[in-house]
Amino acid sequence: MIIGEYKTDYGQDEGIWNTWAKKLGFVVALLLLLLIPFIGNDYQLLMAGQIAIFVIAVVGLNVLVGYTGLMSLGHGAFFALGAYTTVALHQFFPHLFPLITLIISMVVAGFFGFLFGLPSLRVKGLYLAVATLSANFIVLFFIRQDWLEHLTGGRGGIETPNAYFFGTELITNQQKYFLIVPIAIVMFLFAQNLFRSRFGRALIAIRDNDHSAEILGISLFNYKLKSFVISAAYCGAAGTLWAYFFPAILPEDFGLNMSITLLICLVAGGMGRSLGPIFGTILILMVPELLKMGAFYFSEGNASAQIYFSPIRDIVFGLMIIGFLIFEPMGLVSIWDRFWRFINRWPFAK
Repeated sequence: MIIGEYKTDYGQDEGIWNTWAKKLGFVVALLLLLLIPFIGNDYQLLMAGQIAIFVIAVVGLNVLVGYTGLMSLGHGAFFALGAYTTVALHQFFPHLFPLITLIISMVVAGFFGFLFGLPSLRVKGLYLAVATLSANFIVLFFIRQDWLEHLTGGRGGIETPNAYFFGTELITNQQKYFLIVPIAIVMFLFAQNLFRSRFGRALIAIRDNDHSAEILGISLFNYKLKSFVISAAYCGAAGTLWAYFFPAILPEDFGLNMSITLLICLVAGGMGRSLGPIFGTILILMVPELLKMGAFYFSEGNASAQIYFSPIRDIVFGLMIIGFLIFEPMGLVSIWDRFWRFINRWPFAK
């Protein structure tokens, strides 16, 4: 088959950017990310920072759900652990270096990921989803307790600190963008390489058939727990950046809705694919904003008309997600793949 790509050794075939299209796409993406803080307004930077934070969390969820095949509805809890660990650390060390806070939050979230991952050794599918769902209720229960109010703010929430980077306080969205986006890029590339390693291939084997994987010598106990720890640690890192990015946090920010949103982002983008979290997060976070802008335009800014447009906007968004899952169940990545297969085979593609 003529595909328009000529490789002369295994190194070229195994590389992450093994085609001209991937190399060009990576360079263009980096240039766009570099330009956004200089050409975007405050609202656009707010959305860009939020998307970057969610990408980190969804990449972590992809390690567990997409590559290991273990369902989870409790990752909002690990998100919360990262955020509240950051707030607590800054109460004792106000000018703590953000990367140190990030690492500590990842360790804390990873530890709890280990604890809540233990049920994965005995249950699967829907039963595992219900077991992980308990993580949300347990973590949020303790966050709301009065005896932890001096650290978590209790039910009323708590103000979050600003990050200090080499003595400079990061206050504006532009400054925070330059902290969040590089971390998101590094963590994305780390996960992409992880999936290509022996460890990543073992996770894929467990996902496809855990009994066969165990026969081949893959320790289900070892790899499933490691998958939970890595996945939770990624959400802990996202929680740290969330605490630095927003002025305050509430327990309700990390409830079941957060866990479901992360899962929807992964499904919409494409499970078990490196670019799936990026595409899915952009789609799920941006479409409601675009619908909101459309509702404002058609209602001509009328406040009373907005009341009627709001439920219509939610219905349209819900129908869009249902239709997307019916007609494109493999996610946006499948559309992306078909497009680049056509480009690679041109002019021989039909």
